[in-house]
Amino acid sequence: MPSDKKNEICFTSEIRVRFTETDPLGIVWHGNYIQYFEDGREAFGREHGISYLEQKANGFTSPIVKSSCEHKLPLRYGDVATIKTTFIDSPAAKMIFRYRIFDPKGRLVCLGETIQVFLNEEGELSLTKPEFFINWKKKMGL
Repeated sequence: MPSDKKNEICFTSEIRVRFTETDPLGIVWHGNYIQYFEDGREAFGREHGISYLEQKANGFTSPIVKSSCEHKLPLRYGDVATIKTTFIDSPAAKMIFRYRIFDPKGRLVCLGETIQVFLNEEGELSLTKPEFFINWKKKMGL
C-alpha cells in the first residue's frame, strides 16, 4: 500500500510469534526483532518486485550495513504482530527501510531501520545505483 508521504512506499505484513522466539519470561527475546524486520522486508520485496532473488538475478546482493531497533512494549508467544515496512527513497546507491511493529491491540511495540548497499557478483561495492534499481524506482514513481 502506498504511503501518504512522497518518496515512501509501504507494505504491511503479519507474523505469528513462535514459542522458540520467546525467552524464559515468556516474551519475545530482543534479538528476534531484527528477524521480524527481515520478514517485513522480504514481504515488501515480494510485493513490490525488489526481492533478494530479483536482486540476485540482476547480479547484485544487498547486505545490511546498519541496523537500529528501539523497543517499546513486549510481544508474547502466540501474538499476531503487524509489521509496517517503509522504503525511504535516497539519492544514494542504497536502500533504507523503516519498520514499525504493532501488537494485536495496535500498540507500537518496536521501531527500527536498516540500511543496505549493493555489491556486484565479485563482492565489490557499487557506488552508483544499479540499472535494475533505477528501473524499479522509476516503476514505483520515485
